[in-house]
Amino acid sequence: MEDMLNHPDPMTRLRYVVHRLRAPGGCPWDMEQTHTSLIPHVIEEAYEVADAIRGGDPEQICDELGDILLQPVLHAEIASETGAFDLDKMAHGLTEKLIRRHPHVFGDKSAATSDAVLKQWDAIKRVEKGTEHEGLLHGTGNGLPALMRAQKLQKKAARVGFDWPDATPVFAKIREEAAELEEAIAKGDKAHMEEELGDLLFSVVNLARKLGIESEPALAAANEKFTRRFHAMEDHLRKQGHELGKLSLEQMDAAWDEVKHSV
Repeated sequence: MEDMLNHPDPMTRLRYVVHRLRAPGGCPWDMEQTHTSLIPHVIEEAYEVADAIRGGDPEQICDELGDILLQPVLHAEIASETGAFDLDKMAHGLTEKLIRRHPHVFGDKSAATSDAVLKQWDAIKRVEKGTEHEGLLHGTGNGLPALMRAQKLQKKAARVGFDWPDATPVFAKIREEAAELEEAIAKGDKAHMEEELGDLLFSVVNLARKLGIESEPALAAANEKFTRRFHAMEDHLRKQGHELGKLSLEQMDAAWDEVKHSV
């Protein structure tokens, strides 16, 4: 079987390596893993792929996608040990699903726009899962980070016409929610503050959606920009003999203004 390490088909070779890692005498870490223990790794690898894509380096994107490819292969290997499923069953199921949910390509349906495709996909999915009589938002985005789920919920509601006509009224909604948050702060009611802050964030996500911007990557980019500028401010002050924590906010603000346009 060691000849499998030199198998010409990359996927066959990968499946053998993962199988060998899980087999007796394999890697202790891999042998200990379960579907549950791998949850953090699935999430982490997905975010690292997103970061690589934002970076735009094809080699890095390829490398990170390779890391995420390990996850379904490893999960399939774990499941195959109890006969639950294997990689072939997983691939077969996915292929059949893609065919069923693209009847405008593999059947006699018509869907000329992306919006029509998404509506059709949702309708087919609801029938397949037996949730066509459930509420429209039933199960939408469960398990996603709150920011991403907010945008997904709004997109689904928009497909049935529950949506602002353009971005203009969303600005008014944001101002309304900000005013309500200020009122809650003035009253000192922490639970009410949290509720109104959530409403404000939900409205900002709505604005992102209306502008055709994904809120999660937008916030991720803002995080990176803040990090770059903070490091630049820190370096700038250090070169002047200053130390963060021993300066006033005004001094740090002045240094921030000096560096923010250069990074």
